[in-house]
Amino acid sequence: MNLPSNGENTVYLQPRPLALSSGKLLLLPLLPRRRTTPISANGDHSSCNPRVALLLVCKTLKEVALPLFYSSVRITLLASLQDFTDLLVAADRKWDSIRRIPYSAPGRWVHALDLSDLQIGIGDEAPQADVVLTRLFPLLPFLQTLTLNSAVPLSRSVWESLSDRDGGHNLRVLSGVKICSSPHNIDVEESFVELLQRCHYLEELNIVGSGLEGIELAATVDGRPGEDPHARYSGLKIPHMPHLRKFSAISMHASAVMCSLLLSPLPSLIHLTLTPYDDISIPTSLVPSFIDAHGPKVYSLHLYAHKSWPTMLFPSPTTILHTCTRLHHLSLENPLPVLTICSIYPRYPLRVLSIPRPNPDFLGVLESLLPKLPNLRVVRTRDVRWLRRGMSDRALEAGVQGEMREWRRRLGRRGIRVLDADWTPGD
Repeated sequence: MNLPSNGENTVYLQPRPLALSSGKLLLLPLLPRRRTTPISANGDHSSCNPRVALLLVCKTLKEVALPLFYSSVRITLLASLQDFTDLLVAADRKWDSIRRIPYSAPGRWVHALDLSDLQIGIGDEAPQADVVLTRLFPLLPFLQTLTLNSAVPLSRSVWESLSDRDGGHNLRVLSGVKICSSPHNIDVEESFVELLQRCHYLEELNIVGSGLEGIELAATVDGRPGEDPHARYSGLKIPHMPHLRKFSAISMHASAVMCSLLLSPLPSLIHLTLTPYDDISIPTSLVPSFIDAHGPKVYSLHLYAHKSWPTMLFPSPTTILHTCTRLHHLSLENPLPVLTICSIYPRYPLRVLSIPRPNPDFLGVLESLLPKLPNLRVVRTRDVRWLRRGMSDRALEAGVQGEMREWRRRLGRRGIRVLDADWTPGD
C-alpha cells in the first residue's frame, strides 16, 4: 500500500505477514510540517533560542512577539542578509497608503542591527554587500544601533542610502565603520560626513582606519615642514553633534571625519579613544590637535594601538594630565610617556590608570606624580594576568610577575591597588 506524502518523495508501508522477523519500518509524517519562522533575522536558527521558540507557541502569540523578534537583528552570512533584505523589500511593496502607519513591517520594528561578524570573502562579495545594504537601510526608519564589520570598507552609495532614509535622526550608536583615508576615497569620506550632519542625536561613534602602510608612512615622514594638516580637508562641512558622548578612532592618524569633528564643538563628549600618532614622526597627524581641542572636557581617555605585524608604535603626548584636567580614567599605550604636570594646577581627579605592562622606569615617574594625584586608587595592567595559586615563590618573583608584585608593594603603601587584565587584585 502506498500513501502519498506532502513532500516530493513517497512514504512506503512495507508489511511482511509471512516473515519470521520484523522488517524495516518507515515513519509516517503524522504531524504537520513545522511552521516557517523568519530565521534570517537572527544568527541562532535553533528552536532552542527563546526568541524563536516564542514564535512557535501559537499564531496569536506570534503576532504579538514578532516586533520583539525583529527588534534586535544579528546576521553573520551574506546569504542571510540577502534573504532578510528581500523579505523587507517584499513587505514594503505590499504596504499601501491606507495603513495609518507610513512605514512597513517588519522594517519599522528593527531597532538594532549587528553585522560585526558578517562573513565577506574576497572577490565579488564586497560589491554585493554594498548593493544589499543600499537596498536595506531605507527600509529601517527606526534604526537606533548599527554595528558594522570593521574589516569591510563600504562605498559611497551605502552612506548616502543611510543618510537619505527617513528617520535618520533616530540613530544613536554607529560602530565598526571602516574608513580608508586616501585622496582616492575623499568622496566616500564626504558622504560619511554628510551622514553625521543628519545624525543630530548620535551618542556613540566608533571608526577604524587603515593604519599606516609603508608607502604612506614614507610620504608623511618626508612631508614639507610647516605644512598645514587641515589644508587637505578644506571645504568640509562641520557636523553639529551636541549629544555625542563617546568617540573612538582606532588606527587613524588623519581623515576628513577627524578633521570635521576636530572643528566641531562636541559639548557632550566624555569618552575618547585614539591611537597615538605624534606630529613629529607624522606631520599630518591630527591626533595631538584632537586631544588639545577636546581633551579638557573628557572624563575617560584611552590611547590604544591595534596589534598588527609589523608593530609600529608612536609616542604619546607627555602633557596629557594638564591638557585633560577632568580625567578620571587614563589608559596609556607603549611606549609609556614621561608624564609631566603643571605646577600651578593644584590636584588632578584621576582615579584609574591603565598601562599595557608594568615598567620599572614608569614606576618612578608615577611615584613622582602621586602628590598631585590624591584620588588615584587603581593601576591596571591590561595585558598581564596574575599567576594562579600553586605556583612556586621563584615563579612569582620572576619576570613580569615579580615586577607586578613590586608595584603592588610600593603602591599599596599609598592605598593604590594593582589589578590585572581581569580587574582582579591577585592573591
